[in-house]
Formats: sequence, C-alpha cells, structure tokens
Amino acid sequence: MRIAVVIQERCQPKSNAFDYLKKWSQMCSKECIIVEGKTIKISESACPPCVIRAKLCPDDAVIIINLPSELTTDMIHRYSLNGFRLFKLPTPSKESVVGILGPNGMGKSTAFKILNGSIIPNLGDFEADELWWEDVIDSLPRGELRDFLVDVSKSNVKVALKPQYVDNIPKVVKGKVGNLLESVDERGIFEEMVKKLGLQNLLDRKLTQLSGGELQRVAICATLLKDADVYFFDEPSSYLDIHERMRIVRIIQELAENSRVIVIEHDLAVLDVLADLVHIVYGKKGAFGIFTPARSTRQAINAYLDGFLVEQNVRIRDKPIKFQTHRDRSNEIGDPVVEWSELEKKLGDFNLKTGNGKVHQAEVVGVVGPNGTGKSTMVKILAGEHEYDSGWVTAGASISYKPQHLENSIECNVQTWLDSEIGTRWRSGEFNVNVIRALGVDQLLSKQVNNLSGGESQAVSIAICLGREADLYLLDEPSAHLDANARMEAAKAIRRTMESNEKAAFVIDHDVYFIDIVSDSLLVFEGEGGVEGMAEGPFRLREGMNRFLAGVDVTFRRDHDSKRPRINKTESRKDREQRIAGDYYSFDS
Repeated sequence: MRIAVVIQERCQPKSNAFDYLKKWSQMCSKECIIVEGKTIKISESACPPCVIRAKLCPDDAVIIINLPSELTTDMIHRYSLNGFRLFKLPTPSKESVVGILGPNGMGKSTAFKILNGSIIPNLGDFEADELWWEDVIDSLPRGELRDFLVDVSKSNVKVALKPQYVDNIPKVVKGKVGNLLESVDERGIFEEMVKKLGLQNLLDRKLTQLSGGELQRVAICATLLKDADVYFFDEPSSYLDIHERMRIVRIIQELAENSRVIVIEHDLAVLDVLADLVHIVYGKKGAFGIFTPARSTRQAINAYLDGFLVEQNVRIRDKPIKFQTHRDRSNEIGDPVVEWSELEKKLGDFNLKTGNGKVHQAEVVGVVGPNGTGKSTMVKILAGEHEYDSGWVTAGASISYKPQHLENSIECNVQTWLDSEIGTRWRSGEFNVNVIRALGVDQLLSKQVNNLSGGESQAVSIAICLGREADLYLLDEPSAHLDANARMEAAKAIRRTMESNEKAAFVIDHDVYFIDIVSDSLLVFEGEGGVEGMAEGPFRLREGMNRFLAGVDVTFRRDHDSKRPRINKTESRKDREQRIAGDYYSFDS
C-alpha cells in the first residue's frame, strides 16, 4: 500500500515545492500530480516516474511511503487524499491505567476524538457522504475495543479530558480557582481532591496568577471532579516535580479501580510506575500513525527504547536509546566558568539561600528539587535577570538562557527566526547534525513560529539557546512538551554541545531519565515551596541523586536489560534493600 502526503505548509503557492510540482504536473498525460488552485495533490496510483519526481520535491514537502498491504484493513481514519491516516486504536481497559507511548504527531489526538465519540471514523473513505458507527464496529474483531465503541455509538460513555497544554487554560477560562473547581464537581469530592492535590492555598487565586505546575494540578483536579466512564490524561506530569508526580500516580491509580483511564505520558519513569498496559504508537509525523496492541509496561518501554518492535518486525528508530554507565569525568572537566558563595535572595515572602558552588568547562549541572524552592530564581540570578541580596557571583561569563515559559509571538517562519537569533551557523556543520537535525528542527523551517506546537517551540528554543556564543548555558525545563524520544535527543544534544565546545550548562528538569542522561553533577534544592529554598552542591551525580531522592522518599533501580532508571514499588524487597543501604539511586542493575 502506497501513501502520499503533501505537507501543505511547505507547499504554498510561489514556494520552491509548489513551482516544482506544478512544472512536473504538466509533463505527464496521467493525473498523477494534480494542481487545484492553490493546492497540489499527489495520486497514490501515480506512475513510477511521477512517484520519483514527487519524492525529489524540494523542502521535503512530499512524503511517499510504502506500507504493508495488510494494513489496508486496519485503517481507522483518513483526513483527505494526501492527509494523515490512522491505523488501529488503543483500547480503554476496565480497571487499568492504559498508557500511550510514542512521538507527537502520530494521531493520539485523533484516537482520543474517536474514543470519546466526537469523530466517527471513516475507515479510509474520506469522501463518504455519511458515516455510520455500525460500519466501524463491524470492521473490528470481537473484544473489549469493539464492546467499548458500541457504547460510544449509543452515547453511553461519558468522557473527561485533561488537556495537554495547561498554559492555555487562563486564556479560555477566567476567574478564581475555587469557583472553577466547584463548578465542575460532579462527584461531590471537591474538598477531598483539593486536599489530595494540595490546592488549599490556591482557591482564592486567579487562574492568570498560577505557575505551570499549579495550572497542571488544577487541570488534573478539574478532570477528577467530573463524573465520567473514561478519563483521558494528556501529559499529566508536565511542570510537576517528582514528589508531585508520584502523588499524581497514586491518585490516577486509585481512579482506575472503578474507571477506565488512558494516559499519554512522556516521562518514562512515571509511565513505568503508573501504567498497567502500554500501547506504542509509531509512524511518520503528519503522515500516518499505527497503534500496536497493548503489552506490559516494562516490555513496551524497553521495546520503545530499543527502537525495534519484534512482534510487528518493524524498526521505529535508526538506533536504540542507551543509558550510559556513569563514570568519573573529573579529569575531563576544565576550569571554573562561574563561582558563587552563600547567595541570598528575598522575593516577597520567599527566601532563597545557597552554599558555595562552581561550574566548570565541559560540565553539565542538573538542577533538581521541589517546585517553588528557587531553582528558576537561582538560574535567573546567574543569568543576570535577578540581583542577589548578599553573597557573590563571579562576573565575566557570557550567558545564553532558555526560560521555562516560552513566548513565541514573532511573525516569521522558523528559518528566519534561527537566522535572526544565531546567524547562519545552524545551516551546516557539527551544530546542524548534533542539534538542528537531532531535535527535528530541520523539519520545521518553513513553519510559522506562532503556529508551532508546544513541543516544536521547545525544540527550536533549545536549538537557539545552544546556538548562541556563550560560556554558560541555562536551560529551564527543556523537556516540557517534548515526547520521550525528543527528550533523549535534547539531553544528548546539550551534552554534546558542552563537551565538544568546552562550555558549561545548568539544566533544570523534573524528568529523571532526562537528568540521568544530561548531567555530570547535581545542584540540589530543598525547602518549602513558596516559602524558602536552600541550594547545595553541585554534587557528583550519584551523591546528589541520593540526597535528592531521600527527601522525596523514592528509590530508583536500574533495569536489567535497558539500564534505564526505574522507580521501585514502595516497600518492595528492592526498595527496602536500597533504603537500608542509603542507595536511593542505584547504578547497578
């Protein structure tokens, strides 16, 4: 089965791609390449010469893919002749947390819309005048998914959705937190959920006054308060520290005892401990997506990291994601770039203190700790955005800073944005290979900046930060909105940049996998969120992780096969052994 996808944003009138295809449309007597006004279409039965011409289209505006013919009967939905196609669906299982793992742009949103009944799938017939649930149900084998869609077709399924981009909530919902939550409380558990999620002090605050982590907890609470048969949580861990993530894990697992729950989660450590079953989704961004049957969480994550799905005999990544065996790099680290001593900064009712510390050339310092304890404040002090009240910081280091919250309202395409921020160095050479291509920014060049998704905006912002000439690079939550694969690539891109250029970096993040890959050492924050914070270190990675996780009361072990960090179940044999040994972050499998 051949599919052809035209990336419309790369094939606008007067673009190189449009002119190229228009020229070749006139060279064939068949209707292989079709020009309809400002739109170009590619026939999927095009003759071989036209297929070759389409593949050679400039700016990668056309994607031609040959898929196994057996997938023909598995097509669930198709948007247009050259539009996105979805194959198969995840199954909401009773009394289970079902995870979805895979890159963005593979049809997860489309699958959600089908499962909640807002889209009747067309089974590939995008020109159908009428769509019927009966046709969809008849196309599926007997089983839990078929039974579920029967209920959906009868409008017998109530759905609650926690959206991906919680940053947008204040733009569409006004008022105070308490009023919002009370208005959606269909289960009569307002007080219970507010307490469980630690929202008591936020009830009188306006939504516009909340941080990303606070908005996330409010959005999760609003979802939990609804009386639904199926609960969808899209990236529930974003902006939350690990303590909060573990709290959300427990709450969602309790919910699944009586409801169906589906979770999209890119933090693999969280997904590992949260989900009972996982569907992997793979394909080509913007072209097609395929959901695999559910498998055990450990098997799914390890298969995803390996990049090869044995059951499907499909390679979904060129090479596996491997977790390094950490070694002492002290002899590879250069001179200090920045040093500081017993800093103190007061912001309103919040007070930040630090010990003495320094960061060296070719060193990446991971910054960890609870939300509200001053991590971003510390980085802003180093970036020169905040003055400190006492202590000292060495001067002279040039800074490149990527903030936590991205405001990309400029009106131009990504290519122009890159040129304006970092010149032409991104176009070729080592930086192009190790950063631009690794982060997938090369696929976004023609896209308008204000049309970028959260993950796309994050990738470009990381590239711009790393592309500036600086001594010290400061990145605040670079993993936010990136899918699991993109997170790993971003972590490796940051490390490669610092090591090859002998530069230094501070990276604030809550994803333990990300911190594990990117960090040489850790700056550890402790304290009470919004009241006080104390920063100590940097420590060597293992020492810092042990100190940090002891405060969180969570132990990690290494997976025997993939060497990835895994959260131990509380009071398991491994958990008890590590606690006794004080080894909260084991490097041993």
